[in-house]
Amino acid sequence: MTYLERLRALKSQKAAPPGTDKTDKTYRSRGFDSFVSTQSNPVSEFSRVLAVLESRCPDLVDEGRWQQAVADGRRFLAIWGDRAGALGWTARDLFGLQMPPANPHPSYSRLSRYDETGLIWLLRGREVVALTEATAVIRSSTGAITIYRRHYKPALGPVGDSLEGLEPPFGGNVGR
Repeated sequence: MTYLERLRALKSQKAAPPGTDKTDKTYRSRGFDSFVSTQSNPVSEFSRVLAVLESRCPDLVDEGRWQQAVADGRRFLAIWGDRAGALGWTARDLFGLQMPPANPHPSYSRLSRYDETGLIWLLRGREVVALTEATAVIRSSTGAITIYRRHYKPALGPVGDSLEGLEPPFGGNVGR
């Protein structure tokens, strides 16, 4: 059975999707904050998380962005789902969202932190053209390329850089 056939079958059923357990309730009750896998097959886990995402918009996410993410998630899994699973990508890597604070400001956005946002949320209608263990190459309609890094780490400078032994710019003991 193809992915789309399974997805249509899940939508037509009123019952919970196969593999539903306590984790699904966590997804719904916490607004998709927890992406703890309970299945050993990553592709079926991706499909399960997408089905949960399709069921409702996560808390504190714009409905338009949610609808785009669902469409992007369907397209991504149809093309790249097997490869992503084989490369070790997780449901959190693809669909993750930032945990909202207890009392968020009215202007708060769960999509504001790149380092805590899954790939699918960042596609915004653009296509993935290459996928590696650590990156996804995204191409826009104009041909511009963006690299999404699965394990985002802010750049601090060259490897081995530190503040130890840093001299003042004019040498000597400035300010003493």
